[in-house]
Amino acid sequence: MNNIDFNNKMILAPMAGITDLPFRLLCKEQGCDILYSEMISAKAILYHNKNTKPLLMFDKKEHPIGVQLFGAEPKIMAEIAKQVEGMGFDFIDVNMGCPVPKIVNNGEGSALMKTPALIGQIVESMVRAADLPITVKIRKGFEEANAVEVAKVIEESGGYAVAVHGRLRTEYYQGKADWDIIRQVKEQVKIPVIGNGDLFTAQDVIEMKRLTNCDSFMIARGARGNPFIFHQMKQYFETGSIVPKPELPEVIDMVLRHMQMMVEIKGEFTGIREMRKHIAWYTKGFLHSSKLRNEINQIETYEQLKEMFVLYSKASNFACQYTGKNG
Repeated sequence: MNNIDFNNKMILAPMAGITDLPFRLLCKEQGCDILYSEMISAKAILYHNKNTKPLLMFDKKEHPIGVQLFGAEPKIMAEIAKQVEGMGFDFIDVNMGCPVPKIVNNGEGSALMKTPALIGQIVESMVRAADLPITVKIRKGFEEANAVEVAKVIEESGGYAVAVHGRLRTEYYQGKADWDIIRQVKEQVKIPVIGNGDLFTAQDVIEMKRLTNCDSFMIARGARGNPFIFHQMKQYFETGSIVPKPELPEVIDMVLRHMQMMVEIKGEFTGIREMRKHIAWYTKGFLHSSKLRNEINQIETYEQLKEMFVLYSKASNFACQYTGKNG
C-alpha cells in the first residue's frame, strides 16, 4: 500500500466542475500538497459512461493525487476501486459529504451519514478489493451531528484518513463551519483527520490547527479564482510573513494561463464556456469587474479574451490613477 503523508499538508478539495486538470495544475504550481480528481460516479465508470474519461485524466506533476468516487453499493464500490487502482492514482477517496439533492436522493454523498453501518460495509469492501489507501470525506452529520461515530466506523473498517466538513447536510454551505466537531473527531480516532470548512487565509489554517489539532487542511471555496492561496499559506508557514493579495496584472496573467490550458485540453468552445465562472471568481473585487463579467459571456475565442483583458487592464489602471482607489 502507498503511504500518503497527511501531516500538515495543504489540500485542494475536490469540487465538481471546478477542480479539473488545468486548475489542479495551477494550484500545484502554487504549492498545493495533495490533489483529488473531481467527484466521479462509481456506476458511471462501471457502465463505461464516456463523460467519466476526462474526469479520470491527470498529469504526473500532480502526485500525490487521489480519485474521488461516490456511490452507495459496497459491491460496486469495491469493483470500481479495483478498476481505478491500475490508473496511477495514489489513493482512493469516497465522497460521503456532497449535499446536492440529485446525489442525496439516490442515497449517495451525505445521505450515507444516516447509515453508519453501510458506510462501514462500503469502506471495508473497498479496502479488501484494492491495495491503495481508502480515504473518506464526510460532514458533521446529515440532520444531526454524528461525525465522531462515522469516523470511528471508517477507522474500524480500514479507512486510511477522514476529511471532516464542519457543517450538516441541511446547512449546505451556509453559516459558519463548526470546527469543534473536527476537534472531537481528532480526539477519537488515530487515523489522520483533515479539516475542511471556512479556510480562506493562512491565519484561518493556523486557527483551525490551534482549535482542532487536525492533521491537514482542505481548501475548497477559498481556492476558487485564487490558486495563489496555496503560495500565501506556504510563505506564511515558512517565513511568518503575510504575502499580499496579487495585483491585477498578476491575476490577469493567471487567468490567461488558465484559459490557455483549458483550450489546449478541452478545446476552444468548451474551454471558454467553462472558464467564465473562473473569471468571475478571479476578478471579484477589482474595479469594473461586474462589467467585465457581463462582457465575458460574449467572448468566443482565446484571442478575443486576451484583447478584452488588455483593454480591461488599461481602463482599470487609468481609473486607479484618476480616483486614487484600487477597486
